[in-house]
Amino acid sequence: MRKIIGIGETIMDIIFKNGQPTAAVPGGSVFNSVITLGRLGLNVTFISETGNDRVGRIILDFLADNGVNNENVCVYYDGRTPISLAWLNQQNDAEYEFYKDYPKARLDVIWPRIERGDIVVMGSYFVLNPVLRNKVLEFLNYAKEREAIIYYDFNFRDSHKGEAMKLYPDILENLEFADIVRGSTEDLTNMFGDNDPHRIFQKEVEFYCKNMICTDGGGKVTLISPTTCKEFTVKPVETVSTIGAGDNFNAGIIYGLVKENITPDNINQISPESWENIMQPALDFSAHVCQSLNNSISKEYAQSYINPTQKTTLFD
Repeated sequence: MRKIIGIGETIMDIIFKNGQPTAAVPGGSVFNSVITLGRLGLNVTFISETGNDRVGRIILDFLADNGVNNENVCVYYDGRTPISLAWLNQQNDAEYEFYKDYPKARLDVIWPRIERGDIVVMGSYFVLNPVLRNKVLEFLNYAKEREAIIYYDFNFRDSHKGEAMKLYPDILENLEFADIVRGSTEDLTNMFGDNDPHRIFQKEVEFYCKNMICTDGGGKVTLISPTTCKEFTVKPVETVSTIGAGDNFNAGIIYGLVKENITPDNINQISPESWENIMQPALDFSAHVCQSLNNSISKEYAQSYINPTQKTTLFD
């Protein structure tokens, strides 16, 4: 079975609503994606780092309990596992405060073996962080050399908006590695000062990466690829929390790529019909996760999705 290999941070999200803590959930952008993919029964490995503390042990156990290989998570002893406070507003969107205590030596791990056609998922500031950049580049070069498909989620938060110009060369370098890139309109604004996906694709992305997806919260999803240029309508749902919506959208795309047997040979020739099938789980998973305080789809929903006779989709 082909592998899904995620690389990103681990963190404990403490979620506040109306000023009161309501849930504590292991998280992290790519982390949320790989948990969903593990629950769907795929062969998933996660590359990350965590402290040798109670929170770190909870996170390692959480990965294992959800079918994700945690052997490539570095456990450090001279620091603490990071924690985020997620404050939900009236629209159930989150504003974050982060508390981090990392060691000097970072991401001291042995890379998992990669075979041709495996899928690497990366994103957020983790893969741009100057402290980690050399290690990330080492891994990306290895993944490209082994002919993996690389999926890049910008996930560029407001807190790093002031660094966009300094990080611009690294963003372009990531695009050069990527086979598919996904960004929200907010990401595009924070990085490029423009939220129009077509202009950004032509100006910033197309030279490096031929497949781009742009999400817009509860609005339309724009797909631009060599075979298909289409907007997908997102049906409204009553949200409990939008934490993890984009991460589970990414998981849905990865799940669709596997199910449609997309390989390095056909990644830039995906048919319009296959794109429909790839996009459907992305829309479904992001909608499902918005209806709970969990950062990933539930195990029960995953099982119903694996078995089509039990699956109920939220989208036509």
